[in-house]
Amino acid sequence: MWLPCGCTSKYVASSFARRILASHLHVSGRSRCNVAAFMPEAAGFEGVSGRAALRELSVSSSESFWAAVARHRLSWSIPFHTVQDCDLSRGKIKWFEGGKLNVSVNCLDRHVHTCPERVALIWERDERGSEMKYTYRELLEMTCRVGNLLRRHGVKRGDCVTIYMPTCPLAVASMLACARIGAAHNVVFAGFSADALAERIRDAQSSTVITVNQGVRGGKVIELKKTVDRAVESCPTVKQVFVAMRTDNPVTMTARDIAMEEEMLKEDVVCEPAVMNSEDVLFLLYTSGSTGKPKGLVHTQAGYLLYAALTHRYVFSYHDGDVFGCVADIGWITGHSYVVYGPLANGATTVLFESTPIYPDPGRYWDMVERLKINQFYGAPTAIRLLLKYGDQWVNKYDRSTLKTLGSVGEPINTEAWEWYHRVVGDGRCPVVDTWWQTETGGICIAPRPSDPDAEIVPGMAMRPFFGIKPVLIDTEGELLTSNNTSGALCMAQPWPGMARTIHNNHQRFIETYFQPYPGYFFTGDGAYRSEEGYYQITGRLDDVINVSGHRIGTAEIEDVVNQCPAVAESAVIGYTHSIKGQGVYAFVVLKKGIDVQEADLSRQLNGMVSEKIAKYASPDFIQFAQRLPKTRSGKIMRRVLRKVVESDLEGLGDLSTLDDPAAVQEIIQGHEKLLSKNRP
Repeated sequence: MWLPCGCTSKYVASSFARRILASHLHVSGRSRCNVAAFMPEAAGFEGVSGRAALRELSVSSSESFWAAVARHRLSWSIPFHTVQDCDLSRGKIKWFEGGKLNVSVNCLDRHVHTCPERVALIWERDERGSEMKYTYRELLEMTCRVGNLLRRHGVKRGDCVTIYMPTCPLAVASMLACARIGAAHNVVFAGFSADALAERIRDAQSSTVITVNQGVRGGKVIELKKTVDRAVESCPTVKQVFVAMRTDNPVTMTARDIAMEEEMLKEDVVCEPAVMNSEDVLFLLYTSGSTGKPKGLVHTQAGYLLYAALTHRYVFSYHDGDVFGCVADIGWITGHSYVVYGPLANGATTVLFESTPIYPDPGRYWDMVERLKINQFYGAPTAIRLLLKYGDQWVNKYDRSTLKTLGSVGEPINTEAWEWYHRVVGDGRCPVVDTWWQTETGGICIAPRPSDPDAEIVPGMAMRPFFGIKPVLIDTEGELLTSNNTSGALCMAQPWPGMARTIHNNHQRFIETYFQPYPGYFFTGDGAYRSEEGYYQITGRLDDVINVSGHRIGTAEIEDVVNQCPAVAESAVIGYTHSIKGQGVYAFVVLKKGIDVQEADLSRQLNGMVSEKIAKYASPDFIQFAQRLPKTRSGKIMRRVLRKVVESDLEGLGDLSTLDDPAAVQEIIQGHEKLLSKNRP
């Protein structure tokens, strides 16, 4: 029996419920009404008279807050008996144990019961002006057909299905179908190479892959099926590949390939949902680490869905009837949380953007805003910086009066881009929410909203922690920094429902990466500044991860590929400030002795290798060939020194006494200046 939203059984009537009743009977006043109108659960918390007090309570009485929100906002088949069982020192995170539910039911069925003809998805296809709309009823039927198809072909609860598709309705239905039948999904960004795809398929141990014949992006056809064919050659676990048709062009089908739409037509439009435990795996999503091997982060059912839904509603001030336009690809966590799960859990109309910001011209986003009447727009700073350079006319050409909130995601947004976004795109009337979060956090952790409607927003700052989030700054000695106007490593002092639970097949790496650096805290890998007012500003990565156009890539991953070239002895890759992409990739390469090769030819070869093995966005912008790299006496490459050279901060080189041969630094400086002069127009 599926309990409707907000219901509990007699077995969970508790002191918590009695407190809610008591508060309804004894508390009144305008401020309480206001905060309860903002968040209905707040009516159950004594003494909460405003949004700031509600945030305080969400941290100080975390269990009560999350219990109330979970009971009110998710539909449970069996209610949970334990709110949380977490120990950050051991990397142990469990929420809502005892509870059973189905994520697809929460995203689809319950809305079909109340508003079946509400539009769930608007597919903004690559071909401008050819958008397609899907209602909640239609999306449920599509999801059920895919779920039945997967079941008929042997996909079982606990299996992991790899999805390598562009952003399209069938990709969303495939994600939800996995959730419906109890399988996990592993969505791989459709820009990744065959090698990168194969590595993720093997690590996830997928026997089933879902793809399309071809992708279409920016007017170009992308051969996704061919990429899958190459990838599965080295994936012995893959038994079947479902192939959908995005274009009319036929592709070669092998014995393992199944024509997806053709087979879906044979399936029923009703699919019995699996009853899942709160902590069962919902999906894996691979993200770059500071070592060469990507990490398969694991997110589970109830906690992730609740956090995605709550952040979607309150950070963007989403209201029923709004059209939510997040332009991220579903292959990234932003697409998971704010294209698919968060909006659909809230019964929203969500946009699937298949194209690029400048196809067929730099007005694409704003034309889409006018046509689809988008209310919240959520994009990446790299795209905003790119569009800024094309001028205001491409924005002003279109009616953007429906916009209410603008969002920024993927990397810190610089002040110039923030101000243009606010002044030109939002006509100076839309709040800009610069959001900080990660694949690991599941959803937004720090953002200017929710806060009081007239609360200030500082350009380029993420500012305020979300409900239940307790950030802290820690110095290099591991000491907690309690004062304001200070910088340190950004950590979280207490768990929240949306955080990742482990790294697939490697919990020890999970502990070592996130919980050992600062015992008792979750380490984000980012540095941050806390202002005099207590606002947070993200200052960048503290580990060897580069953020290129919002895509995280480990320097070690790129170095691994470069070092595979027979001519290369060793390499060092660093990130540098790039005016469009946020960060670019700069590679230092040392050749083996006796190698006689044209540097330009080798540069092209190395770029081609990185593009093929990882993705085009990971290819170095600059490759500097050097006789040697600056190293410590123990042989460690001094990347800190290389960064200072590339940033032209020679005064900041610091103490070089630990170097094996300080003269190597001068050679690097001269080589850098030579490379720059060669590339100047």
